[in-house]
Amino acid sequence: MPSTKNAVVTGATSGIGEAIARNLATAGMRVVLVGRSDDRLLQARHRILADVPHADLRLERADLSLISEVRSLAKRVADPPPDVVVSNAAVIAGIGDRTAEGHHPTLATNHLAPYLLLRSLIEPIGSRPARFVVVGASPRALARLPVDVDDLARNATHDLGKARSLQPLVVYGRTKNMNAMLVYALARRLRGTKITVNGAHPGVIRGTNLGHGHNRGLLWAFGTISQLLVSPGGPEAGADTPTWLATAPELDGVTGQFFVKRKAVATAPHTTDPARCDRLWDESARLVGEPATL
Repeated sequence: MPSTKNAVVTGATSGIGEAIARNLATAGMRVVLVGRSDDRLLQARHRILADVPHADLRLERADLSLISEVRSLAKRVADPPPDVVVSNAAVIAGIGDRTAEGHHPTLATNHLAPYLLLRSLIEPIGSRPARFVVVGASPRALARLPVDVDDLARNATHDLGKARSLQPLVVYGRTKNMNAMLVYALARRLRGTKITVNGAHPGVIRGTNLGHGHNRGLLWAFGTISQLLVSPGGPEAGADTPTWLATAPELDGVTGQFFVKRKAVATAPHTTDPARCDRLWDESARLVGEPATL
């Protein structure tokens, strides 16, 4: 009888992340739910257990906008080493917001956290097979938002457009392009191992709480209107492709690709260029205090 697989899902207390965690638990995996709030983690566990009574769930609280907490989280979830890691957590923060460590929360949560978490789990996983899944956003919608790979902090402060209330969405879009670039950069670095890395766009889904807590003019209006322009099916629909990437036998060995509705798609050339991806990797390493080489 095969041993139970272990999965880690960030942003697992609501929306797509919770649906992914539920799906993996249904598939028989032990699932670590990662979230920022103990109360929301307990509520998510209660909801999942109501649907999947046999679910084996572990709760891990971490503020992924803080590098120190990501580093600590990586050590905790490395025992036992995960077979699946789904990086799903994402936020949209105000332009003037900064963490206690000096980073913009959107950049830190959406990009630096998965960068550090995934690379930190490579050594504990070792020679075992594993799958890293990064939940990104629409490649088509983000094609006009190239990342400044020489100064990642500038992506949260410069060339954000004239509509100030929509500027947080530009920052968010750039971090989602970073997600795709991370997939390509990390997959290349993991060639020859049994760890695969793939990205997925879940669609625009109602119930994600992505902009929760923001009531700032046009940003609030965008969040409200966007809930009317969503794909049918809610979070479960958004969880489909990430779950498939984490579990489908036919994807053994498939790596370094980005998927929409279970189909591999091309992302913008500025996200696939190896030199730009390497520059993003090196700058990310500098910001989190790690060597560029694995």
